[in-house]
Amino acid sequence: MSDRSSTEALIRQLAAAPAPVAFRPAVALSATVVLVGFVLVLFLQVFGLRADLVGAWAALPAQAKTLLPLALSVLAGWLALRMSRPEGQGALWPLAIPAGLALAMVLQRLTVAEGPLLVELVGQTAMACLVSISVLSALPLAAGVILLRRGATTRPRVTGALLGLAVASAMTAGYALHCPEDSPLFFVTWYGLGILIVTGIGAALGHRFLRW
Repeated sequence: MSDRSSTEALIRQLAAAPAPVAFRPAVALSATVVLVGFVLVLFLQVFGLRADLVGAWAALPAQAKTLLPLALSVLAGWLALRMSRPEGQGALWPLAIPAGLALAMVLQRLTVAEGPLLVELVGQTAMACLVSISVLSALPLAAGVILLRRGATTRPRVTGALLGLAVASAMTAGYALHCPEDSPLFFVTWYGLGILIVTGIGAALGHRFLRW
């Protein structure tokens, strides 16, 4: 068969193939959000909200440990969707805002603390935080990677990391409604470490599965 005949046969084959499903960012976002919500509701149904949530919510640390990761999740999710398209661009500096506020709370606590700081830092549920954030994030992160594969990102590692950051931060915000430990030394350290672990996993998954 000549080169021309081979080329024409390839063209006919490609023309007869079904068109790929278009990537719809809104669908990917909605599906991931629904899955995150489902996992969190299931977790809270099994393990419950903290018993003193209403009273504790009046204090700034209890609010911050939910609202700061929630803000981080929204920012990271928006950036992940932007990065998921070949033409997508986005500045990463807004992610530093909630992180900076969290660090400011740690510094403020260090300046006024009177008791042993190590007790606050270690707390009672550090491992439970790490395990919970990582396990809760697993299914939504995997689903998000599958959904973003149609986006053809040119920055797969960054996109995967942003997706992991968004999912882990959302799970952290929900988990905080269950966790009774309100010291910034505790939740910034252990929540932050859990988020970083999932972000790293997201970067690895993005490098492996989001490349062209």
